[in-house]
Amino acid sequence: MNNSQQSPKPDPALKRLNILVGKWSIKGHTLDSKDENVFAMTTFEWLPGGFFLKQTFESDFAGVKIQSLEIIGYDPSSDTFPSTVYSSLFGEPIPYRYDIKGKDVIIATDLGGGAKMTGKISEDGNTFSGGWRPEPGKEDPGNVAYDFVGKRVK
Repeated sequence: MNNSQQSPKPDPALKRLNILVGKWSIKGHTLDSKDENVFAMTTFEWLPGGFFLKQTFESDFAGVKIQSLEIIGYDPSSDTFPSTVYSSLFGEPIPYRYDIKGKDVIIATDLGGGAKMTGKISEDGNTFSGGWRPEPGKEDPGNVAYDFVGKRVK
């Protein structure tokens, strides 16, 4: 590459993902339980270059151990953040799409008939709360409604 060529720069819209960067401790419960039965740790960090955000995730979801790796990018045509999750529970990559406007976060997938997480990050940026909801009639053992609260631990 000669000096007159510039390296590509990440789209400025990717900065909207900065509210997720860090390590989070998550607790919650499936809607059929009064007790907390969802526990997780997740870490969001930028890959070198700043074009993609990586999420590593470990949980005990109602007794089921889950680990996953997610890579999140940006799609300027939809102004959303498509992602792919590689999970210990499913042998195929799972597509998701993030929509982040200010402190509001929506994460959706069409897999399994569809589901959506709607959440909000607190004003101080240290708490994230929300709920995951399968499309009506599409609930199954791998697509369960639950509510959660995440606390930033670093």
